[in-house]
Amino acid sequence: MRAFLDWFDHRTGYRAAIHHLLEEPLPKGTGWAFTTGSALMFLLGVQIVTGVALSMYYVPTPLLAYDSVRFITDTLTLGWLLRGLHFWGATFIVLAAVIHMLRVFFFGSYKAPREVTWLTGVVMLLLVLAFSLSGYLLPWDQKAYWATTVTINIAAGTPLLGEQVANVLRGGSNLGALTLGRWYAAHVLLLPAALILFVIAHIALMRRHGISGPLKPQHGPPTAFYPWHVIKDTLVMAAVFALLLTVAIKFPAHLDEIANPADATYIPRPDWYFLSLFELLKYFPGPYEPVATMVIPGLVVGFLLALPFIDRGPDRRPFSRGRIAMTMTMMAIGVGVAVLTGIGLTHTPTKYDPNDWGPRGVAGHQLVTATDNKCARCHVSGGPAAELSITRITKDEEWLLSHMGDPVAIAPGVRLEGDPAPPALMTRFQSQSVLAYLRRIRAGASPPQISGEDLLAANTFATMCVGCHKIAGEGGDSAPDLSRVGSRRDSAAIKRIIQDATSEFPDTMMPPYAERLGEQQIDALVQYLSKRR
Repeated sequence: MRAFLDWFDHRTGYRAAIHHLLEEPLPKGTGWAFTTGSALMFLLGVQIVTGVALSMYYVPTPLLAYDSVRFITDTLTLGWLLRGLHFWGATFIVLAAVIHMLRVFFFGSYKAPREVTWLTGVVMLLLVLAFSLSGYLLPWDQKAYWATTVTINIAAGTPLLGEQVANVLRGGSNLGALTLGRWYAAHVLLLPAALILFVIAHIALMRRHGISGPLKPQHGPPTAFYPWHVIKDTLVMAAVFALLLTVAIKFPAHLDEIANPADATYIPRPDWYFLSLFELLKYFPGPYEPVATMVIPGLVVGFLLALPFIDRGPDRRPFSRGRIAMTMTMMAIGVGVAVLTGIGLTHTPTKYDPNDWGPRGVAGHQLVTATDNKCARCHVSGGPAAELSITRITKDEEWLLSHMGDPVAIAPGVRLEGDPAPPALMTRFQSQSVLAYLRRIRAGASPPQISGEDLLAANTFATMCVGCHKIAGEGGDSAPDLSRVGSRRDSAAIKRIIQDATSEFPDTMMPPYAERLGEQQIDALVQYLSKRR
């Protein structure tokens, strides 16, 4: 064996390389604070390994992206854990990058001769954030679709080149296959190549100039990187992975409903590391929006890039006279980001439980499962169409609505042999109810368990009310949300408003329903709404 190793060393020089790596001299007193870089590199490795594994099952097309992510999450052995490690790894790597940068700043490690090392680190932080942003769209769920829409709309506000930038990101007039393909290519090809290039440059520069060491230099000979600092790095990496694994197990990665471009009521919210920018938009509305999206972030990045050239004094202490201005500026930026992030975390929009079935979804469930001349006519075992329990939504919503409105015209051949009668046509309201049902089932909801009276009420609401009112996230926005109306009104008041809304709201546009609905329908609707608390 030794003869082989001698031969291999003669051909490659691996022993000298290992010696050069492990025997790197470190300033005396180099402590735990200098393990942040190793933790960051370790997390980058975790993201690469989990990302490659996920890419083996992911299909980057709008028709199959959501299904492939759901397959990874629900069917693939330990797929939920694999996705959880990658999902939470994005949060951990952003945190590690920020912590490492703060360590470098407060130790004055950006000063000469390490200016270029600092600059490569700033670029790497921006690339890490770009990774997180580009990965948003890939699950093709509601959050992915609408958060990316907001991102592209922000990019469209870029001075002079806004529309061109938006077109490059979008790939067309709307989000679709080209958009997903471009963001996937950026996530798995362009950004990894750029990040690896800067990592190599960063490490090479660090080895060239060495680490800065503690703030107060300690007298004595330097210590070798191996074994004591290697042990520290290993322990920190093990602790970070244990924490990441715990979080991934305890809080599995969530998957929203499948992307629905027609659902303009969805409120997109970014992950915590972009929340500060999201909140900043509220303070600069309308024509001032570029101040929040371009000017302020540009000033922060500009400050970071200019820092080693502004602060050129030899003193590395963060609160010394020469550095106090830079330290206070950095702390102001940190406090501002923390406050805006805190505001964003405490002001969350209403989220609806997939199992909190709204009336439109309930009505859709009845249409899908009823043994009449509707869906169950063809979508049964041995029928001309696949069973709905195994059907995947691979068509866009306009096609589905058209198909349910006239199945024979949209999908010729669905007529049963020997039966000249085509499947019954659905109204627009019925078709939208079926879509609402299918979307919730795809989001992991269990089929609704509902009484006959509530079913009557749900059908009535889905037909007469859902165009203006909303329940459990389903419906219009031109009238009050009735998701919790039972906690605000008693049943008598609800009945009066249904029968004649002008009795309570003289200026309302809502017509009186006393003559449009039967007494049984009104009573069922009142009872149904009264239970919404």
